[in-house]
Parts: sequence; C-alpha cells; structure tokens
Amino acid sequence: MFGNKKNTDNQIKESTFSCQKGNLIIRGTEYKPRGKNLPIAIVSHGLNEGQNGVKKYAHFLAERGYVAYCFDFCGGMAEKCESDGDTTVMTVLTEVEDLEVVMEYAKSQPYVNPSRVLLMGCSQGGYVSAYVAAKHNLDIEQLILFFPAFCISDMIEEGNLLGTKFNRRRVPDEMKCAGIMLGRCYLEVAYDIDIYEEIKGYDGDVLIVHGTKDKNVDISYSEKAYETYLSVESKREEPREVLFRTVEKGKHGFDGKYAEQAMEYMKEVV
Repeated sequence: MFGNKKNTDNQIKESTFSCQKGNLIIRGTEYKPRGKNLPIAIVSHGLNEGQNGVKKYAHFLAERGYVAYCFDFCGGMAEKCESDGDTTVMTVLTEVEDLEVVMEYAKSQPYVNPSRVLLMGCSQGGYVSAYVAAKHNLDIEQLILFFPAFCISDMIEEGNLLGTKFNRRRVPDEMKCAGIMLGRCYLEVAYDIDIYEEIKGYDGDVLIVHGTKDKNVDISYSEKAYETYLSVESKREEPREVLFRTVEKGKHGFDGKYAEQAMEYMKEVV
C-alpha cells in the first residue's frame, strides 16, 4: 500500500557505482540519504536517453528517503553511454537483465532494506520496469511508470518504429531509429512479447503518469495498462493501489513545469 513520506532534510550523497553483467560493466549513479535500513528506488531511462534524463527523478526519490539509483542500459544509447555494450545487440530483454543486475547490486548494500524495492521507468524504461516487476512480483513493493512504451510491438507490426519505416517481413540486420542503430534482434524480441499479458504478473502498487500530448506513445496505451493492473487480483496482505494521472499538454518526456507536475503526482505515493 502506498504511503506518503515527508521530505527528508538529510543531505543526499551522490556517487557513481558499477556492477558486472557477464563481460559487460553497467555504470550508474547512486543517491543516498542518511540513515539505515532504507528503501530502494531504481529509475530506468528510455530508448537513447541515458541516465542523465532521469536523474531528477532519482534525486527526488532520494529526497523522499530512498536510496535511489539510475544507470545507462548496456547499448541503450548511441553516444556517451557509460555502460558497456553495442546498440545493435540491445533488446528489451537485455535491458530486463541489466535492471535485474542493478537491482541485485542495490539490494546487497549494507544500508538498504532489500525487501522494500520501488521500480520506476520512463518510456522503454517503463516497459522494462513493468516486465521486471511482474517477473519478480514478490520482490517489488512499488512501481511507477512514466509514459511507458507499451506500443513497441504495435509499431513493429505496423512497420513504423518512431518514424522509421521498414518491411516487417524483411527486417534489415541493422536499422537506425530515433538516432540509435538497432539490430534485427530488437525488433524480433519485442514483437513476440505481449506486454499486457506479462504485466498481469504484478499485483503490487502502481502509479502511471502520461502526457495528454504525447505523440510517441499514445496515452491509450497507459489507459489500457491501468485497466490491466486494476483487473489483477492481489494476493498481498496490504490493500493495493493502482493510480493513473495525466499531465495536461505534457509530451513524451517531461521537462520544466511538466516534470514538476509529474513529481507532484509522485508525492501521492512516496
């Protein structure tokens, strides 16, 4: 059950961290308030965005008392990616693996409460966070999704991924989309996933926030996600909450007053 927390006056310590996934190194930033037995929050970025795009949310969550983490997905951005990996082998499922590795790293820190984990994701990071929350249902206490990219498989079916058109039946080995070079594996993996069936595995608390002027991911995808989560019967002891909020005139990615509005909604649940 979501519970409001007061702002902490504790100083936030910012530091870099790294963890290993096979032969790849994942690098990110930790925001740690003072205290012990602290809850964990992990914030995941969207396609070709990087951790810098979501650091404001990680810092906000640290101010609310969480040890907060953000990181670059392996091959998740075209330039200046802090983590190892090639964009042409990145898929939503390799990002699922990345998030799982970061989650285990965070849970191993001596100042956290490993049984209290919040996952937050923006766009494709929302897709990945929702997938991981369902896969590790009992390990995730809270889930926050900002404009989650649950449209990916539909875009692939239409042969139009964020404005890049292609023949779905003759997918090229590599394809540039939204400034990032993707491999055929990205399209093949995402196409085979029914994300709405996957997310039914999560019965914890959910907050979804979406802009009304989002041209990349239509708000209807979040509306459907909201209805899907509502339909899930929770087996947890505490009553669950599933909330859906809109940012009027907000586009894909929140900045300025739109980000402030979105974080006001976060105060309802953290």
